[in-house]
Amino acid sequence: MIPQQNVKRVAVQQVRGGQTRQQKDLLAIEEPLEIRLAFEEAGRRVEQSVSITMRTPGDDFELAAGFLFGEGIIHGYDDIDQITYCVEPGKEKQEYNVVRVQLRPGVRFDPDRLLRHFYTTSSCGVCGKASLEALQIRNRPVLPQDRLVISAEIMPRLAGTLRQAQSVFEKTGGLHAAGLFDTQGNLISLREDVGRHNAVDKLVGERLSANRLPLFDTIMMVSGRSSFEIMQKALAAGIPVVVAVGAPSSLAVELAREFGMTLVGFARGDGFNVYSGAQRIAFGA
Repeated sequence: MIPQQNVKRVAVQQVRGGQTRQQKDLLAIEEPLEIRLAFEEAGRRVEQSVSITMRTPGDDFELAAGFLFGEGIIHGYDDIDQITYCVEPGKEKQEYNVVRVQLRPGVRFDPDRLLRHFYTTSSCGVCGKASLEALQIRNRPVLPQDRLVISAEIMPRLAGTLRQAQSVFEKTGGLHAAGLFDTQGNLISLREDVGRHNAVDKLVGERLSANRLPLFDTIMMVSGRSSFEIMQKALAAGIPVVVAVGAPSSLAVELAREFGMTLVGFARGDGFNVYSGAQRIAFGA
């Protein structure tokens, strides 16, 4: 397998103090990834495209597994027989931009489980949001309301820890990240991508493949803002606390309050805002 590249060096004209010079700059690579689902239907083998997303190459199998889990298409990693890259016949160079997920025999695919349209972008994350009512009827873990209590003192530290662990961001300054932390603020796992939702899918997919779900005793920190889709993915994985560097959307707050999640925004410097689930945060005297 050819190693995937997640950065690219390009020539730029750098301007500093009114002076210009030719310089090389590293950019985060953005390429499309198609996720195809292979399954049995009425005794025959069927293959169907279920998503095309713009992503940063790397951890593609985790991205595919996390996406399918978040959409309710699979309920665990055991539903997957194998994940492979599609090899196009006669192609001189394999770009690794198509992933094929083979479901185990007996695992059925219900297209109605898909909550979003097939095409998403790194900028908007989701095209056509599902309603909270649709989310209510899906199989989802019930989050414990009295199991997790975390100190307010760790909240402002999460962003710094996340930032220091972002290896590709350090090179390019152009990637989002999703990090999983324990209740003491220790980083468990981190994934990067041009899209926040992809970073979350990669993170959840990594935990899913290790049979570590649900994640009742964890905190997820995301760079940028928190959206409905990010909250939906966290809920599916059983993550009770989501912390974001930026602001939440109105629908993200509604989802958090509806399903008993703790949602924190603007967690940077020495402060943060709590939008939902303050009972999980212990404040000092």
